[in-house]
Amino acid sequence: MKMNDVTKQHRNLIAGEWVEGAEINENRNPANTDEIVGRYARASRDDAKRAIAAARAAFPAWSKSGPQQRHDLLKRVSDTIAARVDELGELLAREEGKTFAEAKGEVMRASQVFGFFAGETLRQTGDAIDSVRPGVEVMVQREALGVIGLITPWNFPIAIPAWKIAPALAYGNCVVLKPADLTPGCAWALAEILHEAGVPEGVFNLVMGRGSEVGAEILDNPEIDAVSFTGSVETGRMVAEKCVAQMKKVQLEMGGKNPLVVLDDADLDTAVDCALNGAFFSTGQRCTASSRLIVTEAIHDRFVEALTEKLRALKVGDPMDGAVHIGPVVDENQLEQNKRYVTIGQEEGATLVCGGEVIEGPTPGHFMTPALFTNTTNEMRINREEIFGPVATVIKVVDYDEALRVANDTDFGLSAGICTTSLGHAAHFRRNAEAGMVMVNLPTAGVDYHTPFGGRKGSSYGPREQGQYAREFYTTVKTSYIKA
Repeated sequence: MKMNDVTKQHRNLIAGEWVEGAEINENRNPANTDEIVGRYARASRDDAKRAIAAARAAFPAWSKSGPQQRHDLLKRVSDTIAARVDELGELLAREEGKTFAEAKGEVMRASQVFGFFAGETLRQTGDAIDSVRPGVEVMVQREALGVIGLITPWNFPIAIPAWKIAPALAYGNCVVLKPADLTPGCAWALAEILHEAGVPEGVFNLVMGRGSEVGAEILDNPEIDAVSFTGSVETGRMVAEKCVAQMKKVQLEMGGKNPLVVLDDADLDTAVDCALNGAFFSTGQRCTASSRLIVTEAIHDRFVEALTEKLRALKVGDPMDGAVHIGPVVDENQLEQNKRYVTIGQEEGATLVCGGEVIEGPTPGHFMTPALFTNTTNEMRINREEIFGPVATVIKVVDYDEALRVANDTDFGLSAGICTTSLGHAAHFRRNAEAGMVMVNLPTAGVDYHTPFGGRKGSSYGPREQGQYAREFYTTVKTSYIKA
């Protein structure tokens, strides 16, 4: 596997040139904090301005380029990512902490996303409509929006940039990407692939750095036409306020406090597997994680016993070890936050059935055993606030009606799941769960790349991401009236 040269400064890509930064960010392995994954240039605010100006200059030609050119570029990127899956998977595991298997799965998702949007360049359609006035024809078509600022999080460091970059380029926009300062490695590798694939100068720009510098310029610069952001609720609200004040189009994906309902008639093995995967894999660091397990009375004790047994069998450690199920938490700050919530849960009166312990690995890292609370109520902070770690709670309810009420009693609405063998309950839940995505006998985390992604309430704002629905954000509609 190709490894990063840790002595190399990985520079920003601005106007087709690799540009050094004002300072260097040492990207460290959360499973071994003594190991430097790579050294990445932090862009200044002036660097971000130059990147935005380059994108604006490139937009007229790129937006008018033919679909074949855009298709061929995105297809080359897709093929290259797939060919480098082991190398990129190792980089992802080392900088973010996912297990190698999960990391490779995320890399392949990025390849699939670029492949899908390569096809979308050739599937763009419009409408021809008869006017109510004789002799007049009406044409409705979509056009590129302009320069798009993309701000991406650390938990999916290649998949989320991919599912923002690919549609932006497919529909003829130019891009300025600011990845999370905590995990710049995968974004840089993606930028390198785009550059080597022949993306025209200024069409795609990478500006790594701090939100206070690079992010602020993306939000404030009038040459940015739209911003797509994935991150925390608090930051998302600030992004929305800034964009709306300037009439920028905005798309937000934020937090989740996702319920998994387990009914008495559920298949126990299916329910336990859904909870285990949804709540704890990827170290619980997914906005779609099943953080609230809402379980009816008759199955509650058997479910808790079976889930606890499986949790205790999970191995926490080096994500490159094939026997490991759960890697490290991404950094010290996230580990401290997880520990605080374990303490809060106990202080609120919940029972810590297992886990929640900081453990030592073979190397210095941020390792925590997956935690499960029982005897919780939906009013507790551990059931109201997003923890974003390997911590889940069990809420006991009487029946389906109470389970649905509790599931919907949240400020979030990203994903919701139910485990049941009743078609009636499954259908009712699918229609009445207040979430953007509903899973039946499946984990709440895990989506397809060709379907819309997003939620409601405090989880999402603006048009959906992914699939054909992505064009709602990345294009604008033009209606033309023609009199022969």
